Order: sequence, then structure tokens, then C-alpha cells
Amino acid sequence: MSADLTARVSSVAPAESHSSSEEDEYKPFVAGKVLGAHLRYLRRSKGLAIKDVAPQIRASVSKISRMERGESPPREQDVLDLVRHYGVEAPEQLEEILELIRRAKARSWLHRYSDITPGWLRRLIGLEDSATEIRTYETQLVPGLLQIPDYTRAVIKASMPDATEEEIQRRVELRMLRQQLLDRESRPRLVALLDEGIIRRPTGGPRVMCQQLQHLRRVAALDRINIRIVTFEKGASIGPGAPVTHLTFAANGPSEMIYLEQINSALYLSKRADVESYRLVLDELAYAAESRRASMRLLDDFIKKYASAADTF
Repeated sequence: MSADLTARVSSVAPAESHSSSEEDEYKPFVAGKVLGAHLRYLRRSKGLAIKDVAPQIRASVSKISRMERGESPPREQDVLDLVRHYGVEAPEQLEEILELIRRAKARSWLHRYSDITPGWLRRLIGLEDSATEIRTYETQLVPGLLQIPDYTRAVIKASMPDATEEEIQRRVELRMLRQQLLDRESRPRLVALLDEGIIRRPTGGPRVMCQQLQHLRRVAALDRINIRIVTFEKGASIGPGAPVTHLTFAANGPSEMIYLEQINSALYLSKRADVESYRLVLDELAYAAESRRASMRLLDDFIKKYASAADTF
């Protein structure tokens, strides 16, 4: 097996001191991507097309393609039949591949919420958990990774007016669990660029908004987290009009990616030209955004405003 895959397996394997910790629950997504990339590498190294190898496991071309993209946990026998067809026979090499299969199939906390989590959102959560840097520009709402429960509850009620209390509570729990990656010492670097309208819009009412902005103030003090405001004046000619998220990963992880959320779906862009285009937009927004200090002053101003409004009720 190539040294490259050995390095990737090492990057997926948990540290000894955290073998069962929550920090390792995101590993299935990364393992699936690494396994798929290696299957693609082995096939191409033999000069084979997908249609050439599909008959080896009595599979369709689309199934092989999904395996190579790491989109679904593969059957162990299918993977072993393929890698042996590619000439991989050494026991230690096969064991490394088996370890990736086991990790790709591992269930995480997210499995408990699969009924309320569409595939495009599950993919985002997996990407967030394995990212080394997340840069996001939001136009309407505080990013999900930075929301407090009451703010999330208000957002869900507004978008799902017919949802039951149980449904709302489970969605709030899911979002809070998703935020646990920010509690890790190895948290990704997070740069959150917030349109000024977000802090001006009293989502959930003055009391909830006051608490939400206080939370942003606290989180902004953490290492590797940078929250900044893009004012109407400076962002008017730059902002794309819709949220944009750029995710970057370690050298042995997935390729960097752009996430564009829509009403009931999302786009994931990984072509270099697409990524570069949106990265430049985020660079311009970061340049136009208020400094960290000025952003905190803006948060303080609106915290006072909402606290005052809440006291009148």
C-alpha cells in the first residue's frame, strides 16, 4: 500500500488518549472519503475505467462511482474484491483497508437524528467536523454553529410553523450537538462574517436576541474563532446576497469545498475555479468587514439596545 494511504489511515485513527471520546465521532465521514479516494487511485493506476471494473462485483457504474466518492458506507466484500482485482494482496495493506471500512461504517451521534436530517445536511455536518478551517458569510441568521437554543427554536418555529414541540426540540438538540466541535481543543478555525442585518433583526424577540449577541461576544473570545460584522455601507457592493461557506481540510482529508445552502437543498462545489471564485468573494468581504474590536463594539451597542427593549416587556 502506498505511503500516502498509510498517512491517511493514521490521520483517521484516533489518538490513544481519546479512543472513545466524542472528538472521534466524526471519523466515519473522513474514512469514507479516504477509502473512496484510494479506490479511485488504484483503479486509475491500472488504467481502468469504471465500466471495466463494475462487473468484478456485479455492480452498476453508478455504484462504483458512489464508492469512489465516499458517499455511502461500502460492503466489505465489494471493497476487498476490487482491491484484489487491482493487485493488492499483502495482509498489512488489506488490514489498513479493512480499518477504513470499519471506520466508514461506524455510527455517530448523528445517526439518532437521521429522520430529521436530509442527506445534504448530514454531509455538511460531516464536513464541518473534519474541517481545519470554516469561513462563512451569513446574510439573514446567526450561523448554526453559533446559535443559542432559544434563537434556534425561534428560527425553527418561523420556518416550520406546523412542527410539534417534540420535533422542534429534537432539531434544537441536533444543532447544539453539532456545535460540540467548537468545544474541542482541536476545534477548526472559524471565521464568521455576519451581515449587519443579522444583529439588527430581533429574531425571537429582544430578550432572545440580547442573549444571542452575548453568546457571540463570549465565543468570539475563544482561540481560533473570529466573528466580524459586515456593515450595510461597506458590504453593499460586495455581498453575494446569499450565505457562502468555505471549508478547508488537512492535507490527507477531502478537497476544499464551497457550501451554498438553498431552501430545501444545498450545492457543494469542489472544482478549483468555483472554489477560487467564492474564496475571493470571502476575501473581499473579510477585508471590508469591521475589525474584531469594532465588531465587538457593535455587538455591545445592540446588546444594550435589546436589553433595554426586553426590560420594557
